[in-house]
Amino acid sequence: MSIEIRNVSKQFGSFQALRDVSLDIASGELIALLGPSGCGKTTLLRIIAGLETPDVGSIHFSGEDTTDVHVRERNVGFVFQHYALFRHMTVFENVAFGLRVKPRNQRPSEAQIRTKVMDLLKLVQLDWLADRHPSQLSGGQRQRIALARALAVEPKVLLLDEPFGALDAKVRKELRRWLRRLHDELHVTSIFVTHDQEEALEVADRVVVINQGRIEQSGSPQDVWDNPASPFVYGFLGDVNLFHGRANDGLVHMSGIELDAPEAAQAKDAKAFAYVRPHDLDVERYSPGQNIDAQGRPRGIVAQLSRAIVVGPIARLELIPADENQSSAPGGEDTLIEAQIPAQQFKEMGLREGETLVVTPRRAKVFIDQAAGI
Repeated sequence: MSIEIRNVSKQFGSFQALRDVSLDIASGELIALLGPSGCGKTTLLRIIAGLETPDVGSIHFSGEDTTDVHVRERNVGFVFQHYALFRHMTVFENVAFGLRVKPRNQRPSEAQIRTKVMDLLKLVQLDWLADRHPSQLSGGQRQRIALARALAVEPKVLLLDEPFGALDAKVRKELRRWLRRLHDELHVTSIFVTHDQEEALEVADRVVVINQGRIEQSGSPQDVWDNPASPFVYGFLGDVNLFHGRANDGLVHMSGIELDAPEAAQAKDAKAFAYVRPHDLDVERYSPGQNIDAQGRPRGIVAQLSRAIVVGPIARLELIPADENQSSAPGGEDTLIEAQIPAQQFKEMGLREGETLVVTPRRAKVFIDQAAGI
């Protein structure tokens, strides 16, 4: 089933949750609504489900206007963060519940219900737990049962609100892979809400980044990662260093260095923001007079190694730049640069905290401050 969202706005008191949101979702697509807390992603999901009504705009399921159709008539499956399983029922009874409460003329026979429930439990690989109660299951198992229960009524649309948010990191990663495989098998149009960037990029066919009630960008995980449409998207998708500079004729000048910036081809001494991922920084020791290019310009940013964190194959370096007014760290703290290099390289270089280093961006994404003029 395809879904068409047209010019949807929603306000709660003085808070504007959604602002003129339009989105098309193809039949069988798995979409991630990604954004920080309070950005409007759960409100949009609830409007699609029929649990909320938009102030303005419409929702269409496969061309039919469902804006005012009651949630019971939408044939939507909903999976919440905290499972919402019936504690007094067994796993089997939980999954069968939606089938047993159907109107008599639509209700399957008990034999059909049993067959369907056991098939679903096999699908989520938990048929051996059919007689257990939710309290006897792990968090990951409970969430898979909640998903089986949502699928039992054969929904046209599956909606998942932070489905793995209450689970620990290892279980979350396992369930992400499992959900992707399950979707590839069932092809139910699915929308899941998350604030976890890695989860969205790993699971979804398409990522819709939402900020302050508006869609900032919609695209494939690779496209959103490689070509962020705004500073917000770039900053939200993983760690990033922010450098302040000036852009002129396709070049950006920052921290005493100069970088190519095709996106600033028309800029004329405009205020610019350059975003650089920690793994896009080359690191070497500082040697006075040697870290310059053929034109005599600095080849990198001189900084002191404040802290080194080596975990597994990666060494994370926190550096304080000599020019303290030029950068912001991934967390937004001023005057800190984060670089990532292989742990083996860190070991071979024998770097020590307190040393002076030079970091050189291999690539940067530049945004021009439009208020400064182009």
